[in-house]
Amino acid sequence: MRGMIVKTLGNKFILRLLVGAFCITAAGCASTPPSPTEIAAREEANDPIEPVNRSFFKLNNAIDNAVIEPTAKAYRRALPKQARDGLRNFSRNLGEPVTFANDLLQLEFKRAGVTLGRFTINSTMGFFGFNDAAKSFGLKYHNEDFGQTLGVWGIPEGPYLYLPVIGPLPPRDLVGAIADAFTNPLFWANEPIIDGVLIGSGVAGGVDVRERNLENLDRLEETSVDYYASLRSLYRQRRNYEIRNGENTYEDLPDLQEFE
Repeated sequence: MRGMIVKTLGNKFILRLLVGAFCITAAGCASTPPSPTEIAAREEANDPIEPVNRSFFKLNNAIDNAVIEPTAKAYRRALPKQARDGLRNFSRNLGEPVTFANDLLQLEFKRAGVTLGRFTINSTMGFFGFNDAAKSFGLKYHNEDFGQTLGVWGIPEGPYLYLPVIGPLPPRDLVGAIADAFTNPLFWANEPIIDGVLIGSGVAGGVDVRERNLENLDRLEETSVDYYASLRSLYRQRRNYEIRNGENTYEDLPDLQEFE
């Protein structure tokens, strides 16, 4: 869910929220010392502040149930699939410069060429990215972020961290999210209209991700003994899959039945 929520926010707002959430989390770590059994369980899951993470997970789940999920259902009813695909393409196109930078940092020069080609074609022939014209040229979409880049370089994930509003964002991905915000050229545009475009496309992109996972997440919640632990496992599997340059699309989530 972290990817969905990060897409919902403008880059400048993300930075402020990340700093605030980190401070809240640090303050929440000062709680009653856990028992040896609890410590062992948290160490095994690499989740040393699990009670704090679970409290934020409960908050985020309440927000999702009250606001995000109903909005995603309304979005599905209101817009035909072609329109939803166009908004998704536009949001992806805005992120291509970040993907290009991380392709280069990973020394994936062929993939960097694909990203550059996609951005050039879709920004022109694709009407500012609303149409994925590059796909017809065999240039397939992929996503890279600095968290993945750090993983490729062998930097460990660090202890599991679940932030309010944002969702799962362990230290490696937290650093990556901040770096990606600065890498995006639009971050430096001091124009209200640019900020509006970023936030607007982010909201549409976030709602679109949630819409495409309505059934998946409902089934996972219904069949999981521990929904929090299931999503924690799913998040880690997806991130490892992305670091290995797997297919980075939300449609290709692992089979949720394995988390029952």
